[in-house]
Amino acid sequence: MAKWMLVDGFNLAYRCFYAVPELTRADGFPTNAVHGWVKSLWRLADQERPEATLVFFDLGGAQDRLALHPEYKAHREEMPEALQKQIEPIKALTRAMGLVGIEQDGVESDDLLASQAVALAGAGHDVLIVSADKDFAQIVGERVQILLPPPTANSKLGWRRLDAAGVLEKFGVPPERIADYLALIGDTSDNIPGLDGVGPKTAAKWLAEFGSLEGVFAHAGEVKPERFRPAVQADAARLRLNRQLTTLNLALPTVAAEKVAPRPEELFGLLEKMEMRSALAEARTRYGQPELF
Repeated sequence: MAKWMLVDGFNLAYRCFYAVPELTRADGFPTNAVHGWVKSLWRLADQERPEATLVFFDLGGAQDRLALHPEYKAHREEMPEALQKQIEPIKALTRAMGLVGIEQDGVESDDLLASQAVALAGAGHDVLIVSADKDFAQIVGERVQILLPPPTANSKLGWRRLDAAGVLEKFGVPPERIADYLALIGDTSDNIPGLDGVGPKTAAKWLAEFGSLEGVFAHAGEVKPERFRPAVQADAARLRLNRQLTTLNLALPTVAAEKVAPRPEELFGLLEKMEMRSALAEARTRYGQPELF
């Protein structure tokens, strides 16, 4: 079967925006994220040689989670204006490169991506998820792995694969316990408060000892340190809600497992418009070889 690469679009776009120094077109239009985006996708394509790549974007809204928790992601800052301006060019370049863009109003791209990954894996394909989002660790398995970006402090490490053993090593729990783990420690990026004072080591220890979040509740009188026992009992309902919020929805519609051909002339025109001369030269070399596609 084939290898598929699924890209967490905004996660990668933000990374490119902050990793590439400020660049602009002659008219002042920002282009640093666009430069980083094209180079990153080419680098990953060269490294992994996927059969096809799907890119998932948020259109805003997370109706199911907001219904459960109105403060979900409420504290997040607005996207920087310079990055916001580059999102549509990024999407246009993505389509011209033959990479399918997927988005849906009111549905989080994480859920769309996760549903697609599980469906592809179920059909016998290998799946690589390009993202630094820890939520995806819950669907890592025999056919699904995460491609983690290089750490900011040590970019020489390059992109690294995270398999099930890596999830256990990184978080202290296996993939099937990640949602429980996040329910206990919370997720500040999504404005989900965990159990006050419980950090990753304590959460991993409890889940290893009691098996699951429900197991922790069943043994609330035995957890250590003892000071947490009253809170575990009192906050059980809120922590169950946390688990609903941190569990990826795997029942969303998926797209057909088909490769899409690039549109070289359209890509060349977009790169020329963005005044990306070195990228344009590379694109003419890459997409001037039909046998690659």
